Amino acid sequence: MPESIYIETTIPSLYVARPSGRLVEAARQQLTRMWWDDHRFDYTLVCSQTVLDECARGETDMADKRIALLDSVPLLELSPEILTVSRDLVIRGIIPTKAADDAVHIAVASVHEIDYLLTWNCKHIANPHNWRRISDCLTAHGYRASVICTPEELLGDDN
Repeated sequence: MPESIYIETTIPSLYVARPSGRLVEAARQQLTRMWWDDHRFDYTLVCSQTVLDECARGETDMADKRIALLDSVPLLELSPEILTVSRDLVIRGIIPTKAADDAVHIAVASVHEIDYLLTWNCKHIANPHNWRRISDCLTAHGYRASVICTPEELLGDDN
């Protein structure tokens, strides 16, 4: 059985974004496209309604492209337990209140026992300074944290 990946909002956002003139952003766009086009079929992809809701925000044409990219990706249930865990990530100050959807992504992936959470959100999610606190919070609720990584990390030496 292939490993599973929770696709967080930054993945479709960077995939469909207009080419960036900023070097790091352009590199992330290219790495995202490489991973999505050449490697996503090696995994079972999933996301949540929270991802779709975030993808629907902003410019209509771009929102439609983001949502279309996820058209065949199954949605995981947002159970009461996920809301409890995500709320605790915010209450503990691990994820700021203004970024509560980021806590939902972390909780969905872990509660559903997804192997990886794929993201470019290095401020709140793929942040090594938050990792132990995220893991400790999930463990307190009886869950193992999904491996949080970027497309670049999943590509390894392939990039």
